[in-house]
Amino acid sequence: MTFGRYFEDFRAGEVMKHWPGRTISEADNTWFSLLTQNQNPLHIDSNYAEKHTQHARPLVVGTLVFAIAVGQTVADVSGRAIANLEYERVTHDGPVFAGDTIYTSSTILETKLSSRGDRGVVYLETVATNQRGEKVLTLRRRVLIPTRAHATLGEGKLP
Repeated sequence: MTFGRYFEDFRAGEVMKHWPGRTISEADNTWFSLLTQNQNPLHIDSNYAEKHTQHARPLVVGTLVFAIAVGQTVADVSGRAIANLEYERVTHDGPVFAGDTIYTSSTILETKLSSRGDRGVVYLETVATNQRGEKVLTLRRRVLIPTRAHATLGEGKLP
């Protein structure tokens, strides 16, 4: 079973639909808020959200949505990565609530072989949507991916 891809396996313009989706529960949002010490009542206090916010219910913490979106791409994009080099841009395009299911797709924008020749940078955009197909998050990042030659040198071998 393979996990991740080598640099040569990516093509500019390629679109990947990542699977499976992930339904976010109220417990996910509460635990993430506690773990990250984000105590904004907008995320954890239903009474507050009902009385003082435009959506009248708690919003899922945006960094949880970001983490899920990146995580959904690992098997297809960064499973063999040497490093995530840069998160260039993250936009929160719509609200996410407990009970929403997040789906992601990524478009390869550019690939560039490094001067070492045994690795390259993959530049991609990932879009997360909810179960209604509404865009909720967009991110761009650069990932350093080994070539097959890198793996034959004994570096970065995976089982």
